[in-house]
Amino acid sequence: MKRAVVVFSGGQDSTTCLIQALKDYDEVHCITFDYGQRHRFEIEVAQKLSISLGVAAHKVLDVTLLNELAVSSLTRDNIPVPSFDESEASGLPSTFVPGRNILFLTLAAIYAYQVQAEAVITGVCETDFSGYPDCRDEFVKALNHAVSLGLAKNIRFETPLMWLDKAQTWALADYYGHLQTIREQTLTCYNGIQGDGCGECAACHLRSKGLNHYLNNKDMVLSSLKKFINLN
Repeated sequence: MKRAVVVFSGGQDSTTCLIQALKDYDEVHCITFDYGQRHRFEIEVAQKLSISLGVAAHKVLDVTLLNELAVSSLTRDNIPVPSFDESEASGLPSTFVPGRNILFLTLAAIYAYQVQAEAVITGVCETDFSGYPDCRDEFVKALNHAVSLGLAKNIRFETPLMWLDKAQTWALADYYGHLQTIREQTLTCYNGIQGDGCGECAACHLRSKGLNHYLNNKDMVLSSLKKFINLN
């Protein structure tokens, strides 16, 4: 039996990864992290989506210790979430949570070891991201190597969206018949608004720009998607 663990936030990217994983694996587990994030509603969104999509199990893990160490606008109410224009300033944006993916992927791999899963799937992406160093392909591969050595077990870290832009990510969801699921039920917005979001933060800007490009250029985007992913 092929098993996978999806690092699941309930956002556009991780939900798209989950939808694909449910097609590719016999048994899919989700793991969501409660790290004292600014908008805890995302945990509830993730729980509802995991039930409606039919995963084998969904674990919500308390890692609030991260909140004590990682200062970010996503972990501190007194640090405002930047608008899209402000987020274009040089340097890492305030929405970067230091160490988040280091911790999440490591813990997800331990969980995968426990449930005998062969892969950990994460929706990080190097094409459309905010300069986060822990979303890079180089980082994921390096951590994967270290974790596999430490566990003495080859657990793959899969990044289906790594080289896709947001329009292609929308196309992937549409290919699997879940465009509206992603649009209406996920929570990607840094201001904690489900669906189309606030329309002002960097996450909403990327999401909206990608959706509009896809809807206006469906055939072209789907064709470009097939270059990266083996779709029939």
